[in-house]
Amino acid sequence: MTTGKINVSVENIFPLIKKFLYSDHEIFLRELISNGTDATLKLKHLISIGEAKVEYGNPFIEVKIDKEGKKIHIIDQGLGMTADEVEKYINQVAFSGAEEFLDKYKDSAKDSGIIGHFGLGFYSAFMVAEKVEIITKSYKDEPAAHWTCDGSPEFTLKPADKTSRGTEIILHIAEDSLEFLEDSKISGLLNKYNKFMPIPIKFGTRTETLPKPEDAPEDYVNETLEVDNIINNPNPAWTKQPTELSDEDYKNFYRELYPMQFEDPLFHIHLNVDYPFNLTGILYFPKLGSDMQIQKDKIQLYQNQVYVTDNVEGIVPEFLTMLKGVIDSPDIPLNVSRSGLQADGAVKKISNYITRKVADKLKALFNENRADFEAKWNDIKIVLEYGMLSEDKFYEKAGAFVLYPTVDDTYFTLEELKEKLKENQTDKDGKLVVLYAGNKEAQHSYIETAKEKGYEVLLLDSPIISHLIQKIEGDNKDLTFVRVDSDHIDNLIKKDENTISKLSDEEKETLKTSLEAYIPKAYSVQLEAMDSQAAPFIITQPEFMRRMKEMSQSGGGGMFGMGNMPEMYNLVVNTNSDLASSILNTEDKTHQEHLVKQALDLAKLSQNLLKGEALTAFVKRSFEMIK
Repeated sequence: MTTGKINVSVENIFPLIKKFLYSDHEIFLRELISNGTDATLKLKHLISIGEAKVEYGNPFIEVKIDKEGKKIHIIDQGLGMTADEVEKYINQVAFSGAEEFLDKYKDSAKDSGIIGHFGLGFYSAFMVAEKVEIITKSYKDEPAAHWTCDGSPEFTLKPADKTSRGTEIILHIAEDSLEFLEDSKISGLLNKYNKFMPIPIKFGTRTETLPKPEDAPEDYVNETLEVDNIINNPNPAWTKQPTELSDEDYKNFYRELYPMQFEDPLFHIHLNVDYPFNLTGILYFPKLGSDMQIQKDKIQLYQNQVYVTDNVEGIVPEFLTMLKGVIDSPDIPLNVSRSGLQADGAVKKISNYITRKVADKLKALFNENRADFEAKWNDIKIVLEYGMLSEDKFYEKAGAFVLYPTVDDTYFTLEELKEKLKENQTDKDGKLVVLYAGNKEAQHSYIETAKEKGYEVLLLDSPIISHLIQKIEGDNKDLTFVRVDSDHIDNLIKKDENTISKLSDEEKETLKTSLEAYIPKAYSVQLEAMDSQAAPFIITQPEFMRRMKEMSQSGGGGMFGMGNMPEMYNLVVNTNSDLASSILNTEDKTHQEHLVKQALDLAKLSQNLLKGEALTAFVKRSFEMIK
């Protein structure tokens, strides 16, 4: 037996590891199982190149809890170690990064990826154990070795009588970590970190009921069998080629990832690249609707099938963090800060690749089955619209598949829309005017007025639409979006013909003065000569003011403080209406006030602006009129 000191200048590094990584102390299991997996896969490689003359067999990793003895055993059937290799890899190499680790991370070592990348993966065991033993037998024909360390730099190394190939790690669990002796705790961690590890992981046994024989009698009781409880799926869908998988396979994998999710995804995107970096994965579009407050952090990041985190910010473009799924890449550095990650060249390339791949897939889905794509549009539009705003590369490709629906449920791409509207909705200055509504019900009367003129009205109702149309207008100089209730229809798309007013300029001045005496300050009175059949009073909200206010409220734009500005409206009064003449010509000031207030309330009602006390008074007044 030999004893010795682990070669570190810090007298006792183990309490430091425990202290600095305490918030993540559960990752010990992930690290130790990862080591066992590496040892098994390395053996497979050595056998395949003829360097190891042994049978590979069907190796697995076993996790066992000994509650009485307060021990956890992690056993693999990998390549094992000789005594010399234990001395080299456990006592020397594993600590080569220790000093650097402490210097760099003693204030903020909270990232669960750090420890494995400083050669400290094995020593994460000391976050939960007061003593650790390694019993290991190499695939080479050499005696087994038994290493013991009690959490101080002293260790012992002696021969062992283990005859089977592989390594067993025994953790003597410390008093402050006894929760890890609970089956449910270990089962939860295995499910979280090791669900898709490439080597089968056994944790206890389970009872399996055997099928009933065909000639079994009525009272036959099914036989049961105790089988190994394999907790992981070593060959998850993302490790396979898309040609090997059916739509049902993708859906089944989605259910495996999200057992509590009862709705199927709308569609998936399989990522698979090996140059200039390695990345595989499957992203799913769930049903999203128009809600911006969607729960993020549903994409899981893996490194060689080992779960790392569900915070993929910086790796996945922000607009895609609303999706679900898995990304697996050995090329993502896990031992750097989030800001460092975003500045990392490889990570930027990965993010750009994912953006491009998603855009190409959306274009293909659109081209293959446009009707199906249109049917799903409302469930995915928020992601795509956000992508157009936040990623230039996505915006460049989006023209091929981003849709603009009308209030009548027909869908156009931007180019189709321009072609469709060109003839009828170009104003006298040669500008193409795209009319849109934000709410089909609330803006119904305005939509109907526009449709009577033969105009198309889009339905654009997502919370970021003001930002998006601003961007589109910036790139299309002869195109403008205006909401259908932002002015009288003849002012929205100005043609050359002017309607003549029945009132003289003097009469109009008198009418305006009379109206302003009864109209609240929030309304700016505009007199317009319109068709005599058009509504006498119309409330509109100026496009620029409303859009700036919306952009300010939804963040990332608009003029300073406009989100808190009071609502401003225009009251458009049709000077050719009978009501305008009645208001102008009545001598009775009480009756004049009554006419103006009733007409204003009716106009407010059509804009869903009549509420509370004003609505109560209006209803009461209206009942009195029909006595």
